[in-house]
Amino acid sequence: MNARIELGRRGEDAAAAYLTGLGWTVLDRNWRCPEGELDIVAHDGRGHVVCEVKTRRSARYGDPLEAITAAKSSRLRRLAWRWAAAHGVGGAQVRVDVLGLVVKGDGFSIDHLKEVC
Repeated sequence: MNARIELGRRGEDAAAAYLTGLGWTVLDRNWRCPEGELDIVAHDGRGHVVCEVKTRRSARYGDPLEAITAAKSSRLRRLAWRWAAAHGVGGAQVRVDVLGLVVKGDGFSIDHLKEVC
């Protein structure tokens, strides 16, 4: 496995552990449909949350959260609706969060933006 894929997998594992530590329940990881993939779908105790995970080795070339463009936001929203439809959940009841992870020592620093789209 190449280093970039391994870093992404480690970041998603850390993000899932972070969400679980908040008391959230992780419902799906790497959910796929013909239009794309969602990194994590969780329930925060009040509602369903799609979590996009962006992981970087450093912030040298910008914060990982900067990777969320208007086009990416629109795509995430469409995928959230697809997940909701496939699971019998109203699309309006699903919010989209972004987790930006940067390697820090043996772990990650995590920035969590809620309701990005």
